[in-house]
Amino acid sequence: MCTRPRDPDYPLVCLDETSKQFLAETRLPIPMKRGRPARCDYEYERNGTANIFMMFAPLEGWRHVKVTDRHTAVDYAYVLKELADRYFANAKTVVLVQDNLNIHGKGSLYEAFPAAEARRLVERFEWHYTPKHGSWLDLAESELGVLSSQCLDRRIPDQTDPRRGNRRMGARPQCQPHQGQLAILNPQCPYQTQAPLPCNLNESGD
Repeated sequence: MCTRPRDPDYPLVCLDETSKQFLAETRLPIPMKRGRPARCDYEYERNGTANIFMMFAPLEGWRHVKVTDRHTAVDYAYVLKELADRYFANAKTVVLVQDNLNIHGKGSLYEAFPAAEARRLVERFEWHYTPKHGSWLDLAESELGVLSSQCLDRRIPDQTDPRRGNRRMGARPQCQPHQGQLAILNPQCPYQTQAPLPCNLNESGD
């Protein structure tokens, strides 16, 4: 799929997900000083988990991260609805690439929506699955790897202040771009992002 030429009417979107465990500090960390690194106690408090959906359109230079409390068929169905009706509403068909997880199917749409709406959404996608032992062919998996190494490789206590319009999960204030960003700065792209990688993980509830 990734060898196809870019076609705005048929955008290629890769989808994958992962989880993040919230770990709260039990003692106040000692901040970094000149000549001495920051110090954290080895003890921590488990504070639940969150699910992270990664949506990546490599030929459009677009990525989006959605954080949900759970990882269910209904959560997945609403992600597809956002892709079809919000982010790529003008596309004729969204070319969807994903792995073979059990909820990654048309049945999830019927579980979440009435039959007529589910059928409409099913027909908005061209469904493709990676081989059983080739999930790395889903480029969203690589994007999750970059996100994890650059932004999520520390203790994150919780999701904070949902009243701000987007639910945020703390991450590093600056994340460096990586070599796999492809057309991220393409001025012709109608779905252009403003940053090479989201440093705050936003749940689009608006």
